Amino acid sequence: MSALVWCPCPDEETAKSLARTLVEEKLAGCGNVVGPMQSVFCWQGKVDEAREFGLLLKTDARLLEQAVARLEQAHPYDEPAVLGWRCDAAGEATQAWLAALAGPGT
Repeated sequence: MSALVWCPCPDEETAKSLARTLVEEKLAGCGNVVGPMQSVFCWQGKVDEAREFGLLLKTDARLLEQAVARLEQAHPYDEPAVLGWRCDAAGEATQAWLAALAGPGT
């Protein structure tokens, strides 16, 4: 089963660097940098806005918790919004590609 991980990043270079880290560590097969985007959020009791870049990672569901934890640890924000979820459907080739990350019997 495949999985996705999403998080906003402060800039494009950070998003690319985080994507590269997780791909090199074989916790993700691919990272897509999306943006720029304008985020409106509630933080510390105030509504605020920021220009951010999104990072969407593709991984195997068996690596989901590890990928979320690693992204949260490597992210420059003190408390980054990192969300991960298992995909209900994925193409066979995509599933096979991402399953190879976890290796046989993982």
